[in-house]
Amino acid sequence: MHVSHLSLHDFRSYATLELPLEPGVTAFVGRNGQGKTNLVEAIDYLSRLSSHRVASDAPLVRHGAERAVVRAAVVRDGRTATLEVEINPGKANRARVNRSALPRARELVGLVRTVVFAPDDLALVKGDPTDRRRMLDDLLVLRAPRLAGVKADYERILRQRNTLLKTAGSARRSAAEGALATLDAWDAHLVSVGAELLAARLALVHDLRPYLAKAYAAVARGVGRDAADAEYRSSVELPTPAAGATPVAAELAEPFRVGLEARRKDELDRGHTLVGPHRDDLDCSLASAETRLPVKGYASHGESWSFSLALRLASYDLLRDDGDDPILVLDDVFAELDAGRRDQLAGLVAGAEQVLVTAAVADDVPAALAGARFLVKDGEVHRDA
Repeated sequence: MHVSHLSLHDFRSYATLELPLEPGVTAFVGRNGQGKTNLVEAIDYLSRLSSHRVASDAPLVRHGAERAVVRAAVVRDGRTATLEVEINPGKANRARVNRSALPRARELVGLVRTVVFAPDDLALVKGDPTDRRRMLDDLLVLRAPRLAGVKADYERILRQRNTLLKTAGSARRSAAEGALATLDAWDAHLVSVGAELLAARLALVHDLRPYLAKAYAAVARGVGRDAADAEYRSSVELPTPAAGATPVAAELAEPFRVGLEARRKDELDRGHTLVGPHRDDLDCSLASAETRLPVKGYASHGESWSFSLALRLASYDLLRDDGDDPILVLDDVFAELDAGRRDQLAGLVAGAEQVLVTAAVADDVPAALAGARFLVKDGEVHRDA
């Protein structure tokens, strides 16, 4: 899978742009603030309908414009499809495939798949659980696009339940009783959808772990294949699965419901839902002597970077083994690495069908990633002869 052409209209700094691309490695070189990351961000947005840089869509639209359009020709198994998304901040986005409108924009998710390496990836091991949950959900949806709807439904139900908790917690007795009766119904909705999301995450982590161990051994070098590991930590008390299996949604519904019931008083006091996938985390660890230690708080800076890179490489390998090669995006990542890790990472990804690299300095791009090069300056993109 690769993108053969990218068209932008009022996206970030670009009023209009037509950019032909090729398989293999393409590097965008330019000083910070010139627009090189905007190019790879646009392709990544088509993959997930979200940005790896900002939390909302508003910054993606060029100042003074009402909407932005990202369009790409994507080649898969020798056939080309044109994917397009119209970004409308504050309104529903619109998506098209081969100029035909999709019923919902989220149906575009997963038609092109990307894995992004970025300087902020260190937050995957040093940051809040939110960063790790987002990584898991992004990967989850790329593997099974229908789960985008499950995730959206869960977030909608969660918002409504939290609103009801605040109302019930502050209302007078008669009103509170009515709110509590309604809360039971929302509990049932949250459990039904949340159990499906939780089961999918557990299965994903189960599948990802061997890839993570292999990737960390390749990045760090000199460590064993069992040095790195990750385990899903749930706010729901998980049932004991059969050997080599993970719980399915039907097995998780009752523990989820019991957990909500046990925390209801605390939830009413705080006005927030305290049990569910939105409270979970991914525990990342490294082997040390005869024990395992969490990466966060114990690993060195170099070990933390290696673990973050391993998480991305594991994601790439898992998606590749599912089917198509994802498009690899290396966004200003080499400036953050020492020479040894640069060469290691370059060697590991050089064989991907399409690799898109951004760098402030041409010399930051390792020799193993030689290929097409574009110079980006003042919002203009020119092929380097």
